[in-house]
Amino acid sequence: MTADTKFEPSKVNVRIKISALWTAMLFVFAYVDIFSLYRSDFRTDIEAGQIGGFTINQAFLLGTTVYIVIPSLMVFAALVLRPRINRLANIALSVIYALTIISGAIGEWAYYVLGSAVEVALLAAIVYYAWTWPRQPTPPVRASEHETTPHHIH
Repeated sequence: MTADTKFEPSKVNVRIKISALWTAMLFVFAYVDIFSLYRSDFRTDIEAGQIGGFTINQAFLLGTTVYIVIPSLMVFAALVLRPRINRLANIALSVIYALTIISGAIGEWAYYVLGSAVEVALLAAIVYYAWTWPRQPTPPVRASEHETTPHHIH
């Protein structure tokens, strides 16, 4: 590359940014949970039918599935929902998920805390992009558009 080489600026749509952030958050989320399987204490708890003080049963697995399905669907929803609903859903869900992730990380191992911190940072970025969603300026209304009488050509 030469000193005068410049990269072409690329503006990424806010919907794609938010969708990518949900995707990244889910990857970190999944890997942190997968890495937990390397822990003998975690495997022992699973064998005993417990995870974090919860009994592993149909209700627990259903709730866990719903918990994962929501951000999974947000990957797509961020691309298709109307802007106002999209903004609200992304802000509300990000805050809720950040709170649950923070509470779940209390007392955990360092890898889990680090993964949780990254997840919360990604959710904070979702809130930031949703909150600062660019507004389209409304075109000014011309005086002639308000007139109800037909225009006469002279």
